[in-house]
Amino acid sequence: MNEEQFKRNYKKAVDHMKTNEQMKKRVEQSLNTQYQGPKRQRKPLYIAASVVIAASIGLAAPSVWQQFNGPATPTPQVAGVTPGASFDPIVIPKTELPDSNGKGAMASMLQLVVYEGNVYTQSPTLLEGTSALNLRGEKLGTTTGGIDELSGQDKYTELASNIGEADIYTVNGYDKDFRIMSYTEIDGQVYAQLFDKNNGITISSGADLIGKLHLEGNIASAQWETFDSWNNGLQQLQPLTADESLESFISALSAAKPIATSPELEENLYGKEDRKIIYLTLEDKTQVPLVLFGEGLVRYGNVPAFLEVEKGAFQTFWNSLGE
Repeated sequence: MNEEQFKRNYKKAVDHMKTNEQMKKRVEQSLNTQYQGPKRQRKPLYIAASVVIAASIGLAAPSVWQQFNGPATPTPQVAGVTPGASFDPIVIPKTELPDSNGKGAMASMLQLVVYEGNVYTQSPTLLEGTSALNLRGEKLGTTTGGIDELSGQDKYTELASNIGEADIYTVNGYDKDFRIMSYTEIDGQVYAQLFDKNNGITISSGADLIGKLHLEGNIASAQWETFDSWNNGLQQLQPLTADESLESFISALSAAKPIATSPELEENLYGKEDRKIIYLTLEDKTQVPLVLFGEGLVRYGNVPAFLEVEKGAFQTFWNSLGE
């Protein structure tokens, strides 16, 4: 795979965060500048947290995956996830900051903020400025800008970022170890952005990720979109009833099996048009996008893991969305 092919494939992997043209432009701009059964000992599957910044690694990315993950992960054959089953956990290591020679995290891929020595990257969850004030919690400080792909260790100080200067706050209702928020007012206009820490975590089931988003029992409204609409920027959003059917799917998602991603898996999945995107607006006015793949997998943002939902539950929900 040459460099241009890799970049195109990775762009497909992150593009699903888009819900409108504004989001599309923001992601593209960033890209251009960057789951109780019998208990037994299970071997964790370690995967590279650096996937969130893989675009800036270039051709080195496949070898990075092999270093952490061994042989490439094959495309999963979804035969059905047994409810209550235990799974091999996926461990996403903490993103390492650069060493004194500037070797380490590359910052040109996604917008990021360094907080308490951790890297938080822009969240696919959207937040309208008018709703941000209600979610704004304790002020943590103000960012400094200046991080880029060439920045050395000395630049990765507390609240360093590549978003310029912005006030950073906790987010009401969310653990600050997972999510923080930038909040700025200019001429009465509010500009807010959520940042998630999706590294330094272990995913043993979907609940370890989905639980952080507070979806269960908290969906106010929902919509969905075909791949064709999304891919062509048509924004032909269709209503999705926030009823027991949706709640059942979310419950199945919480019990889902985590599947480590890899460039090969992403190339296979994103090379097809067998996808549907759902947008879940929560009671707190945040909007969570999830991408559903016909193979029975679901992904949230750029987290380097897919969730394999129990076959029956997935297919029932998939079919309910129509064509």
